[in-house]
Amino acid sequence: MSIEFGETRLSNGPSAFVMSVVLREGPLAVGWQHASATCEFLGETFATRHAKAGRDYSDARHSIIYLVNELIENAIKFRSPGDIEINCSLEEGNFELVVKNHASSAMASRFQSILAEVTAGDPGELLIQRIEANALDENSSASGLGILTLMSDYGARLGWTFIDAPAGDTVTLSTNASLSLN
Repeated sequence: MSIEFGETRLSNGPSAFVMSVVLREGPLAVGWQHASATCEFLGETFATRHAKAGRDYSDARHSIIYLVNELIENAIKFRSPGDIEINCSLEEGNFELVVKNHASSAMASRFQSILAEVTAGDPGELLIQRIEANALDENSSASGLGILTLMSDYGARLGWTFIDAPAGDTVTLSTNASLSLN
């Protein structure tokens, strides 16, 4: 069974500049420090490529780093032990990212609840509501702030696909993002 939220279709074609990175589960385990190092590497690589086409390097680097970091951190937060696959492409100022990981059914269900809320309305209005909830209640978790910031402030188009594994309690989660750097 497959469940989708948001915009799951990507548009970059075969002429796009492409890079794939896999954060492998191993003795050191995949952790937050991997998100930081990976987003810096990908931000630098794709912003440099973007600038070679005569476009703004700094803004592209910042936007790519923020996007990649948010999505890798979510993959780390909502996952079962295992690898995290990251696939990026850039074509004519359109940066696309797919982050794939595995999650338990319980974690996937929790994340789907968050996504149902953050994709239900206007991202800008929902972001303000979540920020206000945090300000009024110090115990508020205000989940989804990063996702809402990406959609509201960066214009990112985000989508999520959850696919149940044929056997077991595992779900494959693919997070797709598209960001115009022009």
